Amino acid sequence: MAANNNANLLREMERVAALVDRQFDTLLQVPDDARRELYEAMRHAAIGGGKRLRPLLVMATAGLFNVDESCAIRAATGVEALHVYSLIHDDLPCMDDDDLRRGKPTTHVAFGEATAVLAGDALHALAFGLLADERTHSDPFVRAEMTACLAKAAGPAGMAGGQMMDLVAEKSTFDLPTVTRLQQLKTGALITACVEIGAILGRVTKEGRTSLRGYAHDLGLAFQIADDILDVEGDEEKAGKALHKDAKAGKETFLSLMGLERARDQAQMLVDQAKSHLNGYGAEADLLRAIAEYTITRDR
Repeated sequence: MAANNNANLLREMERVAALVDRQFDTLLQVPDDARRELYEAMRHAAIGGGKRLRPLLVMATAGLFNVDESCAIRAATGVEALHVYSLIHDDLPCMDDDDLRRGKPTTHVAFGEATAVLAGDALHALAFGLLADERTHSDPFVRAEMTACLAKAAGPAGMAGGQMMDLVAEKSTFDLPTVTRLQQLKTGALITACVEIGAILGRVTKEGRTSLRGYAHDLGLAFQIADDILDVEGDEEKAGKALHKDAKAGKETFLSLMGLERARDQAQMLVDQAKSHLNGYGAEADLLRAIAEYTITRDR
């Protein structure tokens, strides 16, 4: 059963990645004018590479509620656009100063800092434009709720707040609760938004999404613990980015605070807990369960 779930997951990851790339290819047609380099930078960052875990979560959750796939993929692409914007900006010299992302030069290395900032800004705008578009969902209340959900995940109570904490971490000593809070904002908030948006597309009420939020919360923390382990033990060629960055920057991580074995045990416990939140669902949630397992077995 586990082998079948894993094979199905890998097939679905490849399928969703292809769908997302197709969406970006259509949305980011390069114009024959002075904006050309901006579009080329956006395409460089958005098309090809990456796990596409976030759009996969949107699609898998929307699938629980039989959402039309043509609608779900637009929302999923919107979420991925926001994620890519965050990667472009995180990689800038004023932030994490990275040269490699998804196995290719970071956007500022390939196109210059100014163009990279604009490419991130434009993908941020594209994300909300997709969620607000009536082609994504006919109900304006659904569109508004998705947009509000993503805005919260992107702002000071989400990714931006987590990134600020990450910058402060370079000159501070954080304890485990503070590192947990940092990662809940920087990484976990968008993962939770992906699951929520999939359910919102299915017109599930906020109260009806409680178990899915629990799943996403635990998944996000397990994902980050696995990332911390990969940063120490992973292969840079497979990861497609520089590793060992946190130790060099003197940042506390789950791994440095808990130790390797305890961190592994904690990640597995979180995965088991995440799957337990799906006990109210049957085989239709197997993809979400497989995603949880993949979180701690991946090599990139």
